Amino acid sequence: MAAGRYLLAIDQGTTSSRAFVVDREGRLVGQAQRELTQYFPQSGWVEHDPEAIWQDTLVVAHGAMDDAGLGPEVIAGLGITNQRETTILWDRTTGEPVHRAIVWQDRRGAPLCDRLRRDGHEPLIQRRTGLLADAYFSATKIAWLLDNVPGVRERAERGELAFGTVDSFLLWRLTGGRVHATDVTNAARTMLYDIRRQTWDEELLALLDIPAAILPEVCACDARFGETEASLLGRPIPIAGMAGDQQAATVGQACLSDGMMKSTYGTGCFALLNTGETAPTSRNRLLTTIGYRLGGRTVYALEGSIFVAGAAVQWLRDGLGLVRTAAETEDLARQADPESGVYMVPAFVGLGAPYWDSGARGALLGLTRASGPAEIAAATLDAVCYQTRDLMQAMAADRSDVQGEAGMSALRVDGGMVANDWFLQRLADLMGLPVERPEVTETTALGAACLAGLSTGVIDGESGIAGLWRRNARFEPQMPARERQQRYAGWVDAVNRVRTTG
Repeated sequence: MAAGRYLLAIDQGTTSSRAFVVDREGRLVGQAQRELTQYFPQSGWVEHDPEAIWQDTLVVAHGAMDDAGLGPEVIAGLGITNQRETTILWDRTTGEPVHRAIVWQDRRGAPLCDRLRRDGHEPLIQRRTGLLADAYFSATKIAWLLDNVPGVRERAERGELAFGTVDSFLLWRLTGGRVHATDVTNAARTMLYDIRRQTWDEELLALLDIPAAILPEVCACDARFGETEASLLGRPIPIAGMAGDQQAATVGQACLSDGMMKSTYGTGCFALLNTGETAPTSRNRLLTTIGYRLGGRTVYALEGSIFVAGAAVQWLRDGLGLVRTAAETEDLARQADPESGVYMVPAFVGLGAPYWDSGARGALLGLTRASGPAEIAAATLDAVCYQTRDLMQAMAADRSDVQGEAGMSALRVDGGMVANDWFLQRLADLMGLPVERPEVTETTALGAACLAGLSTGVIDGESGIAGLWRRNARFEPQMPARERQQRYAGWVDAVNRVRTTG
């Protein structure tokens, strides 16, 4: 086996930490996974243990190499992708976190966001960052830690603490505390980063009273970030690529041309539309974000974020006990009465784009005595499809030059939910748009590996990434347009019943 032929991708997500070994043809030749415990100390609060994230990352990195039957000597580079916005503050000397990680789903920053909107600051935030004033992003999580954990603000102002999203925390630990950095895609999700000037924004830092001393250096996605401590993985391995999970998936799906789009179905659902080197301002409450920065060139994207997708299926399993495994929802949904009229709005932590209603809560509507587990399972999967359509319609309105009923010619999909053929056919039917599933559905990890591959020369340019994408299946719409519109109208009515804004 040739030295330097393989790439190691760390994919640290909301519900698990995973690692994959990828060869230069884009094949996954080894993998390992560990589930991550989530903590819910109050309604709307979600936390992780940073030490568990770190230990699990080491375990799965070794496990993936063991699964591939490879040693560290043949790994050319390591790429990191991560759950975005999740916020960690740690001591620069000891590396000890000052608090559990505050997860992207956490809503404790909502009152501060309400105040920012009331005081008229949201236009500034959107103009600089491409984001809306929402607790989803890192800034209000940092502010909460500074104001609510004893001694933290004073330590931060003295330069004793470091802030990072999960990528930055892992990079710091992997390099033995030598490198405190992040990439542009993660920085763009903090609500503190000017995405056009590509610098931390001093006015926003002052507005939120966040000291600049805690912030990491911001690098390109294909930067050489440093090397791992030799003792951690068996030898120093270059850390050569980094991107937030949805941007990494965009790279892994080879959506590298203006107008291409992907949607990832994991805990949440995240759709990104490549807008090239233009950073459009959304008129439909979508986010403008950095898609990636490669070879000195920055590409932007419109993004729509659904907070609950696969998490709704987990609720069917863990909350209601309707299924033993998520995979069982496919057979269950096939048994549902197609005329049941049941709608499920999974607003467990509010509604994301294009509603941005943090006060909304979930509901099951249209229940009758005939409604059962099959109808509830089908309605839960339908809800993910309808929310995707919400996003596509908003994107189409923002990009009137994009072709197709939902704003493009096809949707490339990935994530855990896309193993469900019933779901993907339903997605195509309810959107009126072909849906394409790739052979490698672990596109987030593949994207991280591709970034490391570009930096280390294992993969030859963006065309080399595009050559790795191979289609597994294509689902064509079969539902009549009139039925599609009627069903979507029922969804709109259901959402309006739970909204608290708009």
